[in-house]
Amino acid sequence: MRPGFAQLHLNVAMGELVVVTGPPGAGKSSVSEQLATGFTPSALVAGDVFFAMMKQGYILPWLPPARRQNSVIIEAAAAAAGRLTELCFVVYDGVLGPWFLPTFLRATGLSQVHYLILLPPLEVCLERVRTRVGHGFADLSVTRDMYEQFRDATIDTRHMINEPDHHPAQLTELITRGLDDGRFRYSPS
Repeated sequence: MRPGFAQLHLNVAMGELVVVTGPPGAGKSSVSEQLATGFTPSALVAGDVFFAMMKQGYILPWLPPARRQNSVIIEAAAAAAGRLTELCFVVYDGVLGPWFLPTFLRATGLSQVHYLILLPPLEVCLERVRTRVGHGFADLSVTRDMYEQFRDATIDTRHMINEPDHHPAQLTELITRGLDDGRFRYSPS
């Protein structure tokens, strides 16, 4: 565990799963990496890797015919993340809208997860998608659509983080405090 984190992680430990989500360009991967390295032992489950496993017949996940494909892939990723909680603290990094959260939670085999949506301003997300290097996704219109879906989703606002100017390390500290006080905890009602 990195110095400075010990006192913040009092109520979050091995066996817990944190879902870091949001639209493309929200900062999920940077924050997830920082968060996972703050715990020992820990695992980082990248949702994009599960989508990349499809080699033939892949349907772009934002298209309506992709619903079944998305469900199966999200369930597979959730099952892996849930299973890893038997060994360590787990961070799931991926686009997982609240509309898929019950499916994801069921597939983890857990009774609850910590769920947080990074939602900086749309302009920030668009600029990050436009300027990032080495990333396979660059569709600005889809970014805009996904952003609007997250912004308009039905979910308690305590799960949202709207911090446009924070560095990933600062966001990680903010998230860690929220994990410690239970702010992001999600379980079916």
